[in-house]
Amino acid sequence: MALMDFIRKQFIDVLQWTESDDGTLAWRFPMEDMEIQYGASLTVRESQMAVFVNEGKVADVFGPGMYKLTTQTIPVLTYLRNWDKLFQSPFKSDLYFFSTRQQVDQRWGTPQPITIRDQDFGAVRLRAFGNYSYRVADPRLFHTEISGTRDAYTVADLDGQLRGLILQHISNAIAASGKPFLDLAASQVAFAQALTTELAPAFAAIGLKLDLMTVQNVSLPEELQKILDQRIGMGMVGNDMGRFVQYQTGQAIPELAKGAGGGGSVAGDAIGLGAGVALGQVLAQNLQQGLQGTGSAPQPQPAAGVRPDEVMATLEKLGELKAKGILTQEEFDAKKAELLKKLV
Repeated sequence: MALMDFIRKQFIDVLQWTESDDGTLAWRFPMEDMEIQYGASLTVRESQMAVFVNEGKVADVFGPGMYKLTTQTIPVLTYLRNWDKLFQSPFKSDLYFFSTRQQVDQRWGTPQPITIRDQDFGAVRLRAFGNYSYRVADPRLFHTEISGTRDAYTVADLDGQLRGLILQHISNAIAASGKPFLDLAASQVAFAQALTTELAPAFAAIGLKLDLMTVQNVSLPEELQKILDQRIGMGMVGNDMGRFVQYQTGQAIPELAKGAGGGGSVAGDAIGLGAGVALGQVLAQNLQQGLQGTGSAPQPQPAAGVRPDEVMATLEKLGELKAKGILTQEEFDAKKAELLKKLV
């Protein structure tokens, strides 16, 4: 009876895997209720590796090539199964194929800004994103650490873990690069190299090789970018605060002119423009005198020929400048008192 059961068994004499284009990293050869025939042919194509798992242990690893499965070609399996060399019995085992080709254009990015120390700014929050590629380099380690006994393991299954690894090491990579944020954003290749060096051991620990890492963008959140733009503007005018105030006033003039006349009239535009220019000159003069330590009070502007509507329009614009933080409360009160005297 045992002999008849043995004869009725199905035997496998050809083992191979033709990869589909679905991002499969590991695939178990289907052999339920089947046994591998002694002397069967195992074909492992380029960009593949095969692993025999016997009684829960990785027995043999095969690289690209064609193999006849005999006691000479799989000595470890022979030892584990203790084949009867006289009978040359078929054997039951699990066979896994692994794709070793590059998995390209994998995306990474910071879903939330990360905080890092910076040489120039002390601490900044930045965003970054790019792509990377990797391959299975050690199928034995990848099987024991990641894919296990699943029928198939895909790139999508691994995506979340690899993204987490990258985010975990970004801060260390930036610190290892030794570059401040401004240099880092200007040298994305250096950032990518530092990130590759930092991540390579973490990928190797699960049987992968990180082939390529790119950084496509490094940026600040919008609110911090506005502050950086202001700092760049201050750097362009240097220590000349008068020029900086004139620059700030010039930026505000279009907004002043829009509503100066209540309806966008030519007269209203002229009033808004004139008020902005005059205000810029007064503020520049006051700040310049303060920087020089003169302590002298600002000279009042001539009152001749000032119409009430012009004074009121100027007061409105001064209020807008105060609301935007361009004028302090003290500066606004001083100018308001000066302008109201002209109405007397």
